[in-house]
Amino acid sequence: MSAMPPPNGYSIIPSDEREDSEPLIKNDAVPPVCCSARLNLAFLMFLGFSMVYGLRVNMSVAMVAMVNTTDSKPAQNSSVTSACPLPTGTENTSDTLLQPEGVPQYPWDSETQGWLLGAFFFGYLCTQIPGGYLSGHYGGTIFLGLGVLGTAVLTLLTPLAAQMGSYWLFALRALEGFGEGVTFPAMMSMWARWAPPLERSRLMSLSGSGGNFGAFVALPLTGYICQTLGWPAVFYICGGAGCLWTVFWFIFVSDDPRTHRRISKEERDYIINSIGPQGTGHGWSVPLLSMLLSVPLWAIIITQMCAHWSYYTLLTSLPTYMNVIMHFDLKSNGFLSALPYLGGWLFSTLSGVVADSLIERRVFSVTVVRKLFTVSGLLPAAALLVGASYAGCSHILAVTLLTLSSTISGITTSGYYVNQIDIAPRYAGFLLGITNTFGTIPGVLAPIATGYFTEDHTLAGWRKVFWVAAGINISGALIYTIFASGKIQPWALTEEERAEAEKHRRRSIST
Repeated sequence: MSAMPPPNGYSIIPSDEREDSEPLIKNDAVPPVCCSARLNLAFLMFLGFSMVYGLRVNMSVAMVAMVNTTDSKPAQNSSVTSACPLPTGTENTSDTLLQPEGVPQYPWDSETQGWLLGAFFFGYLCTQIPGGYLSGHYGGTIFLGLGVLGTAVLTLLTPLAAQMGSYWLFALRALEGFGEGVTFPAMMSMWARWAPPLERSRLMSLSGSGGNFGAFVALPLTGYICQTLGWPAVFYICGGAGCLWTVFWFIFVSDDPRTHRRISKEERDYIINSIGPQGTGHGWSVPLLSMLLSVPLWAIIITQMCAHWSYYTLLTSLPTYMNVIMHFDLKSNGFLSALPYLGGWLFSTLSGVVADSLIERRVFSVTVVRKLFTVSGLLPAAALLVGASYAGCSHILAVTLLTLSSTISGITTSGYYVNQIDIAPRYAGFLLGITNTFGTIPGVLAPIATGYFTEDHTLAGWRKVFWVAAGINISGALIYTIFASGKIQPWALTEEERAEAEKHRRRSIST
């Protein structure tokens, strides 16, 4: 006797037949995405991660205004020019960043600034895996919401911590990272229950691209606020906005389509039936040993570390480069530092639509699509970073090359980043906790390495920074191309799926 088909004409393909070239569901009528509950969730996540990155990067620009000099150590004898001329036709004031009366500035040297910029990631490292594990069991709504709220509240205390000393500020930034560390794993856990397989790339790229959009808005806005209201206002405004967002998040969001109050029956059935048993929590036990020995998972981990090195290098240190080497004033600094993230946001969002289209039309398998988007994002970005290292004092060329590098790297969102939900949907939040923990290591090391390479503020030092980032990018692309996979892994199957696969195997043998 054949099994009864799922409702609404949806037909789920058996687990053992799930080649990565096939979608997990075949259907005749898909509920429209426009105005749907899943699109509303993606949009709220987009706004949330815009807040998250605004809270994360505001320090990068504010640092330029918080210190009373960006070069407390005079450059040593060097044959390389340590200062570029001012941009043509501008009157630059970056060497004297006057703040409104009563706003304090601090004598932090380059090394101290590097540690403060990297402090966030020390805390961020600690909560990725616990956040992914707990959100996979309980659901991600509470963890994502409280992660943003905690970071926002701590951001409000930044001026007080800075006044107390650099050690206090380091501790506060580390605590911010501790709170924010749960947010991305929580997002992935939610999409494991909400994202139909044929819509994963576009929904996840839309929500995750809020990070790039937040950086794009926060960087110029921070520069403007610093010069008009003083740098403390940056942290008060950003912190208040983050608190406001959490109100809307807890009102409108649900962990699961089964418990959402405003979702249509048609959309709820479509999501539940298309995801199948993978759209449930993983319980308390996870196959740690199998994960540890999974080559496709390690391919994602290593590639994420490599891609994040260049990303975090630019995220934390580009404003300093624009100020110290290019001599742009603070308002121009914020705008030009933001341009790469505008391009990254656009390319990330578009890549999701294109990737889903290629998979849905079976132009390429899931594996090929993930590899194609990863390599297409990492290799050109590396080449552009090398080009930027030789741009010298050509202000337009340097800004253009760095912008194009970050823009193209946005394509990787539909590559290695989405890949973890392909290989183990029900463990996706936990996997992202693991991969993001490793991926955060560059966030700690890159600002420190940049501070070490550029302690004399020379073009030669920044050339090393860009070359190192490019080389790491290339290594990640090669490793991912060789070892990645888009197939769901055997250790990720539920008992129901294993039983289904066994029945199908026996049926195949009998026929």
